[in-house]
Amino acid sequence: MEESNPSEAAENKSAIPLPESGEPQVQVRSLRELIDLVTGRNLKDAYAQEDAGLAENLPFPFLAVVGQKEMKLALLLALINPNVGGVLLIGPRGTGKTTAVRSLLKLLPEIRRSACFYGCVEEDIETGGIDAVCPDCARKFGRGEPLTHPDRVRLVELPLNAKLEDVIGGLDERALVHERLRLKRGLLSEADQNILFIDEVNLLADEIVNATLDAASQGSYTVSRGPTSATYKSRFTLIGSMNPEEGNLRPQILDRFGLRVVVQGLTDPTERLEVYRRVRTYQKNPRLLLSQFEAETEIALEEIQAARRRLQDVELSDKIAAISIDLIRKYGIDSLRAEITLLESARAYAAADGRTTVDLGDIRIVAPMALRLRRSAFMARYIEERSEEDKELEIAIDAIGQFEK
Repeated sequence: MEESNPSEAAENKSAIPLPESGEPQVQVRSLRELIDLVTGRNLKDAYAQEDAGLAENLPFPFLAVVGQKEMKLALLLALINPNVGGVLLIGPRGTGKTTAVRSLLKLLPEIRRSACFYGCVEEDIETGGIDAVCPDCARKFGRGEPLTHPDRVRLVELPLNAKLEDVIGGLDERALVHERLRLKRGLLSEADQNILFIDEVNLLADEIVNATLDAASQGSYTVSRGPTSATYKSRFTLIGSMNPEEGNLRPQILDRFGLRVVVQGLTDPTERLEVYRRVRTYQKNPRLLLSQFEAETEIALEEIQAARRRLQDVELSDKIAAISIDLIRKYGIDSLRAEITLLESARAYAAADGRTTVDLGDIRIVAPMALRLRRSAFMARYIEERSEEDKELEIAIDAIGQFEK
């Protein structure tokens, strides 16, 4: 196995305070080490503080989620590299799936977002010329003004009771009052360059699933209502959660999720007690719990930003790629999305670890998340039956030659 380059990882050091340690600071080399460090933290006395009430909705700190390293790693890899294809969290109720996703709010990285109603960006002009943007943006570009502005990635949730018009968009009722036809954006458009989270994705209506899959695969979609139509961009990272007890997920949508994590309940009594302590602290005084992880959260955000910048320089050798593809072939996976997810998540992991070269250790770590639940027993049986049929057909065709003689 190829070894990681310590000198590369050493360039990515940050100091974070450790309140319960005898030392004032500890050096952390990478985002991975930060997650391991915070997972072992203990809040023994924090829950005894005075109740501060719940004056506002403050998300549970992502780094305060106890255990569940694979789940946290998968979500972070999706933030670092959207090309991993999203994440599906599978597990029983009460294991922290939804809490973990909603806790990402403080860690969402910064991007360049269009300042135009139509979503025009500089890349449109680079690929399609000046006619690829609206007239207002064309004038701005001519004056040298930016078409985008810095903004944080957002978490857009798709509720189960959403209607198709809520998801893809439809006629603006306010405009109809004034006898004007105008389309309003849907949730899929709002999710562009953001994270689209679907809780209990296996219970989503078929028409919503189909619209979401089409928009995700194409990166854009068109809405037509009478003489009015509009095309919206939909380049989002899809994150879903589900409880298998409530029903299976259609193979069509299961294949669209890159990383798959089976989330199980914690078995360590110490960890379960720590969960209770942190939840009690959060319920009584959420600001106190947030303050306990504030420094680490800031550093994690910086590490995610740095990993996203480093990602473009991460190289993957032909040897590593060949070994990975051979693994997929031997495991009997048909979907070509397996290669994309495996290799892109390995690149994201290397970037998170402060390196610019993927090694076999990265493949070993991300392979379970990227490849599980991709083999189809039905397709294996179907192909085997078709193979037997083809053999019988070949025998029948060969028999034709006897009549020719």
